[in-house]
Amino acid sequence: MRILAFYPYLPWPLNRGAYHRAYHLLKALAQKHTVDLLALSENAEGIGFERNFTDFCDRVYVRPFRHPEWERLFPRRLLNPLPSTVAHWTIPSLSAELSRLLSSRHYDAVHVLDLVLAQYLFAEHRGLAVVLDRTRVDLQYQLMEHQRLNFSLRNRFLNFENYAKLWFFEKQVARRCALQVLCGPDDESFVRKYISQSVPLAIIPNGVDLDFFHCDSSTETRASEPTIIFCGAMDYNPNVDALRWYFSEIHDQLARQIQNLRVLIVGKDPVPEVKSYADLTGVTVTGGVPDVRPYYKRAWLQIVPLRIGGGTRLKIAESLGIGTPVVSTPIGAQGLDLRHEHDILYADTASEFAAQAARALHDVALRNRLEQNGRDSAEKRLSWKTLGANLCRAYDTHLHPNRAPSAAQSIPAAEPVLR
Repeated sequence: MRILAFYPYLPWPLNRGAYHRAYHLLKALAQKHTVDLLALSENAEGIGFERNFTDFCDRVYVRPFRHPEWERLFPRRLLNPLPSTVAHWTIPSLSAELSRLLSSRHYDAVHVLDLVLAQYLFAEHRGLAVVLDRTRVDLQYQLMEHQRLNFSLRNRFLNFENYAKLWFFEKQVARRCALQVLCGPDDESFVRKYISQSVPLAIIPNGVDLDFFHCDSSTETRASEPTIIFCGAMDYNPNVDALRWYFSEIHDQLARQIQNLRVLIVGKDPVPEVKSYADLTGVTVTGGVPDVRPYYKRAWLQIVPLRIGGGTRLKIAESLGIGTPVVSTPIGAQGLDLRHEHDILYADTASEFAAQAARALHDVALRNRLEQNGRDSAEKRLSWKTLGANLCRAYDTHLHPNRAPSAAQSIPAAEPVLR
């Protein structure tokens, strides 16, 4: 098949979890099919990195863009049938660019990365199969954010307005898709319960590049003092909330049990709240680093105190591959099919989390067992090679060249003018 991959960003450099997933699954798809890539670039991000994709993509197009301004509540936002989080990606020039590309050669399918770009495949191009690859289920993620984050009364009202429209939009997108690719069974359960009973689904969990993240990939050794790491994009709400919970309810409990405890917070773009943790004794906030592997190797344990689901959870797969044991909330490891006491330790409350982390830091035999079993799990089930092959099989099962999908209801799109 000839496939157009339509991405909201060029996933390079590989400094975010979503970028790892997008890059490796695209590469796997291109090993079996002919793939062209259309990727957007905001603030020149990705420009100059096209060469990292031309080795496996037939054609690569990177198009600069900028978001329209957020719409005022009245009249434009209320009268726009699109949820504001999707309308923020409505760009008239992009619609024309996509139409030009799709008319320039025959395509059997469009592989759309994330929900926000699905709007461009409704009013036109109905003869093309659409595959929606989701780093998270947007409605599920936003509802979980609503439960955990303290929004103002005004923002709560705006959020409810967006949730209602997003629920409708999700249902419309499901009717248009020949296939949706999800990260885990929790996403699948949500889609089946609240969005669609009939849209074809493929579950492709997040994985790890085992050639890059393996136990001998860094000469760094374990720190002499007990050291834990939390790794991820530090401007991402679920990560910020995870650290807020850890430092407000878990850290003091753990520090009382572990002398000379060291905490590494590793990830790009830390917000001020995250930076402030560096003022605490034994806590280091690195910001972005050129290579995360030495930090994984230095740490005795990775903590994943996530309370908001969704997202790629690459931090756990990377830890398993390189051999750093993990303590996580169940929600933090959803979709990875890991077993408590075998290849991970689970904890759901602050006291349980502190207890499990302290137990692992005290017990070298337990850490060694988790390390070995975690690497085994990564090698058997979570390599990008294995997961990419699963994606290709999903294409074989659900898509066939020259078979047009059934007509879907269109969404009238109000296109804001670029300012």
